[in-house]
Amino acid sequence: MAGTKQIKTLSVEASTEHLAEVRDFVAAHAENIGLTQKDISEIRLAVDEAYTNIIKHAYKNTPKEKVNIEIGSDSDHLWITLMDKGKSFDPSSYTEPDLMKRIKEKKRGGMGVYLIRKLMDQVQYNRKGHTNVIRMVKNL
Repeated sequence: MAGTKQIKTLSVEASTEHLAEVRDFVAAHAENIGLTQKDISEIRLAVDEAYTNIIKHAYKNTPKEKVNIEIGSDSDHLWITLMDKGKSFDPSSYTEPDLMKRIKEKKRGGMGVYLIRKLMDQVQYNRKGHTNVIRMVKNL
């Protein structure tokens, strides 16, 4: 696969009804380039968390809005980019959760950004004009 670049795109409404479709879209590309089941599972979970955060936080559960997803790979990296026009996320305002405290208090939610950062090798958040862009990279 050295030197080749593969890019696929998907556009879906920001709705949990499309979670399986988004996960399957990403997993299919990861499988096609020969990633391990462990890597595929980690990528699926990271994308699931990012997409869910867009639904809940950027669009406040308004399913008519679109999320555009691009997945691509070359000989060294697999990347997934999610783009939306909802409320932006300020990564500088994020603080890593206290895991032991969350477990002790049996708190649910609030772990998406933490998981994405742990599962992927690089994560970038940007705002380009009116578009939010999250780009997640897995080294191959």
